[in-house]
Amino acid sequence: MTNPLSTNPLSTAPTRAEVRKRRRVRVRRLLISLAVVVALLAGLGVAGGILWNDYGDRIAERLGLVTNDYAGPGEGEVVVTIRSGDTGGDIAQTLADANVVKTAKAFYDLLLAQTEEVQFHPGSFRLQEKMSAQGAFDALRDPENEIVLTVTIPEGLAAMDALERVSEVTGIPMSEFEEAVADPQAYGVPKKFPSIEGFLFPATYTFEPTDTAESVVQTMVDRMFQALDEHGVTKKQAWKVLTLASIVQREAGSNADDFPKIARVFLNRLDIGMRLQSDATVAYGTGNTHTVWTTDEERADASNKYNTYANPGLPIGPIGLPGDVAIDAVMHPKRGDWLYFMPVNLETGKTVFSKTIEEHEVAVQRLAEWCTAHRAEGGTRCD
Repeated sequence: MTNPLSTNPLSTAPTRAEVRKRRRVRVRRLLISLAVVVALLAGLGVAGGILWNDYGDRIAERLGLVTNDYAGPGEGEVVVTIRSGDTGGDIAQTLADANVVKTAKAFYDLLLAQTEEVQFHPGSFRLQEKMSAQGAFDALRDPENEIVLTVTIPEGLAAMDALERVSEVTGIPMSEFEEAVADPQAYGVPKKFPSIEGFLFPATYTFEPTDTAESVVQTMVDRMFQALDEHGVTKKQAWKVLTLASIVQREAGSNADDFPKIARVFLNRLDIGMRLQSDATVAYGTGNTHTVWTTDEERADASNKYNTYANPGLPIGPIGLPGDVAIDAVMHPKRGDWLYFMPVNLETGKTVFSKTIEEHEVAVQRLAEWCTAHRAEGGTRCD
């Protein structure tokens, strides 16, 4: 029988080393379990983050925690442009990108809810940031919010005078236009033209707030190319046609029937080597683009390369912006052997065409008499 108090070395009681070993095993198991739990929690967190990124807004919206629309009415100011061909989805995204509406979905859902077809026309609109979808919808349909940058360039105006008008309407600094037209060839203007003069078509234009000096100039040049093509003017003919047409435009009055006759007078003179003797060219060369009246001294100045009294042939380039009537007159001049023309009434625009210098001097006297009578009545058109 074994004595329970025996100290027999074969006893099954664990030694100190075994106790320490078992303890290390339990610790390792515990650490592994904790690592598994942490990994599971991290995985759930990542998955939850992904789900929230993808569907969080929808979930929060369904729970009533957030809304995909601003309450309005809005703050600040922002300009939004709707372009030709934009769909409802395009417009919704444009508004969201500009922070006009909180989400594109809010605006697009509003469009889908309309019982009648909704149409927006292209243009730029002055809106606010953080508007409700309904507020943005109403604002886009209110004509008062559309930004209209419309400018009319009359025929005969000098190019820089025309760009000053555009500058006043668009707010683009004149200095930017001066820099933009420094290289006319950048817009496709033939090298023979000394400047952009003559190549900006006179018409009514509507520009966008996003337009630059360069885009404005290119639009007006492209419009001139269109006019030249419509009148059958080749690029090789452009310099002569536009230079002569600009003179006709400046010299002619308001009577469109006189344009082809004036073109014929200048063409007849060129054919026989006679100087054009256009006061409008002299005035342009002196920097005076608002009159056709000149002095004896100015007409004698041969250093003025636009002076067609002192220099033969056409000037070095156009002296203004010719329109359709003037271009057509040069391309289709009236038949006749006139060498002179003279307005005899500056109010009605009546003009006398003459074949001889003697006939012309009679017309000159008629103008002098009209001017004398006009000044006596307080008029100034002859000055």
